[in-house]
Amino acid sequence: MFDFPWYSYVGILIAGLAAGYINTLAGSGSLITLPLLIFFGLPPTVANGTNRIGVLLQTLTATVSFQRQGVLKWRQALFLLLASGSGAVVGALIAVDLNQEAMRRTIGVMMLVMLVVLFIQPKRWLTVEEGALEKEPSLQQFIIFFAIGIYGGFIQAGVGVFLLAGLVLSVGYDLVHANAVKSLLVFGFTLLALAVFILNDQVDWGMGIALAIGNSIGGWYAAKTAVKQGAGFIRWLLIVVVFVAALNLFGVFNWIFDLFR
Repeated sequence: MFDFPWYSYVGILIAGLAAGYINTLAGSGSLITLPLLIFFGLPPTVANGTNRIGVLLQTLTATVSFQRQGVLKWRQALFLLLASGSGAVVGALIAVDLNQEAMRRTIGVMMLVMLVVLFIQPKRWLTVEEGALEKEPSLQQFIIFFAIGIYGGFIQAGVGVFLLAGLVLSVGYDLVHANAVKSLLVFGFTLLALAVFILNDQVDWGMGIALAIGNSIGGWYAAKTAVKQGAGFIRWLLIVVVFVAALNLFGVFNWIFDLFR
């Protein structure tokens, strides 16, 4: 669709490595790749669609890695996948006419709210609630994950953070089990959302494939790190990612850079 110099593909592959790692453990890795895709010359709607290719391959490799390590609980995950996948189709249809600046502000506010939530009852994020891995999913959980799916279909950036919050605070997982289910959920609704973007000719395959290679490597390594390091490490990484993402979305870094121009 677009013609880019070779170093653009190298740059997006390297960015994909970082984004894949951050996405798998915390979320918001797309806040790295989306602005970069736009910087290289893709329109925001095409960047939004192209970014899904990397996320799709990253979450597939992360899900396989979590499954091999025995931390993915399929029965509950498939129910939540139905909920989030249904919402993602709605969100992707809305995203065809994306208002970039309004969305940046919205995500920024939600990130600040999430930062507060992360400091409330920290033990909730570190241990599995008794019986959470076996209990039956509820209608309330379906509604919560349907709403998160709408957001994820609309714009990928930040959805991992909200999925982790839903899985910890609503379902009762710790961050290790939550990350495993999160990877499967994002894979499922990204597959559906990507189909919408492809049908609307809003995907650049060259950039998408380069991004997918980087994302996949980062996602595979991060899944191993999650199980090895445990929920405490993931919680602090999540706090850092959410804080930095919020500053970026409100333009704090651009304001600082402007001071030194």
